[in-house]
Amino acid sequence: MEEKINIKFMIEDIVGCKWSLSVLDMLDRGINRPGIMTREFDGLTTKVLNERLRKLMKYKIIEKIEYDEVPPRVEYIYTKFGLKFLKIVNEIRKLEEEFCLE
Repeated sequence: MEEKINIKFMIEDIVGCKWSLSVLDMLDRGINRPGIMTREFDGLTTKVLNERLRKLMKYKIIEKIEYDEVPPRVEYIYTKFGLKFLKIVNEIRKLEEEFCLE
């Protein structure tokens, strides 16, 4: 039996997390391999990246593709649900840009 996701909690968990949003940004720009992701952002460690990737997979926003190659290759892509979620995140960003009170 598949576990139901609490959408409200998921949004708070992801939108409130700097690194989760950074991972989503990288995937949106086509950066989908972990090694490249850690080099892309100063301060993003392999440990933190792996935690965020697991969280995004738990929420079914992304999925992991493992290739049967030597050396092993792993890529992450958006799920259908993840693409819908990305639209919501982008709308939140537009609101922030328009109404940000700094």
